[in-house]
Amino acid sequence: MTTPDPRGTPAAAPQSDEDRLAELGYTQVLARRMSAFSNYAVSFTIISVLSGCLTMYLFGMNTGGPALITWGWVGVGLMTLFVGLAMAEICSAYPTSAGLYFWAHRLAPPRSAAAWAWFTGWFNVLGQVAVTAGIDFGAASFLGAYLNLQFDFKVTPGRTILLFAAILILHGLLNTFGVRIVAILNSVSVWWHVVGVVVIVAALTFTPDHHQSTSFVFTHFVNNTGFGSGFYVVLIGLLMAQYTFTGYDASAHMTEETHDASTAGPRGIVQSIWTSWVAGFVLLLGFTYAIQSYDKELGSPTGAPPAQILLDAVGATGGKLLLLVVIGAQLFCGMASVTANSRMIYAFSRDGALPYSHIWHSVSPRTRTPVAAVWLAALSALVLGLPYLINVTAYAAVTSIAVIGLYIAYVIPTLLRLLRGDDFQRGPWHLGRFSRPIGIVAVVWVAVITVLFMLPQVSPVTWKTFNYAPVAVLAVLGFAAVWWFASARRWFLNPDHVRTKVREASRKGAPEPIDP
Repeated sequence: MTTPDPRGTPAAAPQSDEDRLAELGYTQVLARRMSAFSNYAVSFTIISVLSGCLTMYLFGMNTGGPALITWGWVGVGLMTLFVGLAMAEICSAYPTSAGLYFWAHRLAPPRSAAAWAWFTGWFNVLGQVAVTAGIDFGAASFLGAYLNLQFDFKVTPGRTILLFAAILILHGLLNTFGVRIVAILNSVSVWWHVVGVVVIVAALTFTPDHHQSTSFVFTHFVNNTGFGSGFYVVLIGLLMAQYTFTGYDASAHMTEETHDASTAGPRGIVQSIWTSWVAGFVLLLGFTYAIQSYDKELGSPTGAPPAQILLDAVGATGGKLLLLVVIGAQLFCGMASVTANSRMIYAFSRDGALPYSHIWHSVSPRTRTPVAAVWLAALSALVLGLPYLINVTAYAAVTSIAVIGLYIAYVIPTLLRLLRGDDFQRGPWHLGRFSRPIGIVAVVWVAVITVLFMLPQVSPVTWKTFNYAPVAVLAVLGFAAVWWFASARRWFLNPDHVRTKVREASRKGAPEPIDP
């Protein structure tokens, strides 16, 4: 039996998650352990306002100052919600861990579908790796600040990279051996973030003897970039907020492990965005009102102005304790990012799209998780962060790469959905008549930020300060293009190729994608 949807088109009868996955062309291999809340928790944890907002706070203080920190968050949050709504509608129709590149394949014209999927997948992989690098590098920076305060640990680029590597190893181990613990920690992370924001903002509101004026918080503009144009600085300064609003595609990548995936996945995407929008706004107001001395916070020996704000506002002991709350949130965030990243790598290599794919889509028989993909995610993130040893703006470049890679992958399926028109079978969660206008806004916004975040962020531009985001993006795009034209166009997502793989897998007793 079918029930009508708001457009009057019959909606498909309810079916099990496993049946829907098989209908999309894949067997159920990963364990389906996650609830709707757990699915939401992964995306909320990866967005992590206690990670993105605070690790990029120094960038915001120099690139626009309080006015841009405040209003940039409001504006970018609204635009992100449009992007997320458009993604969520497609996620409901295609709930598979392949996510964005699978959506592109289903929505593109048949003759070019595999090409659209190929390049969408490669942008998604690039963005996922960069997000993992950005999160855990930020955690390393804040951990270094804490060690500096507590043990007089001298923070240097080399030591920061060592901390970065150690955190990635920790997250790799948790995702390898502590699968059930990871699921529990993701749920705990939501409350850690919510309670942490409340506690930190309350401490910054009631403890300091001095607060900045409302005029300072909402209108004070700062330009320490070296560029003369304030308008240019405003545009590139949006990176602080936009980087924080990344990673919510995790809800899509976790759908093969989530119950009621066609509704839980899209709800996880949208809820993680709007709850982070609210929580982040409160957090940023708390920190910006509590600034005691702008120049002192900028020149903090910890290298992390939020840490100095906490120290100046609530004292050494309280500041260190609150800093530990922030570091804990960042560690939760990085752990979830490695989880989501590994699922994307697993799904993409399941379709043969990565070098040595047979390794990366192998699944541990004990934990039923893609262990090899976990370690590829961690190692790739480490490599992307290594330029920090010679480039002082490397962190901003990594965050730019994350935004560009992810948002291009986010919006390609939406663009294809718009071009397809009414020839789209919606899932149980959809936007009704608002689908098209929301999609148009999402596509235009991503086109704008893709250009913005490839631009120089500091003047003068030297080999130590240049934004190497365009280099990384073009390198990955070039590699993907060469491989596509040389080989992949003949077999990627080709049904005949899949049938051959299925026959080979059945002889070996290994699970593989089934014929769509």
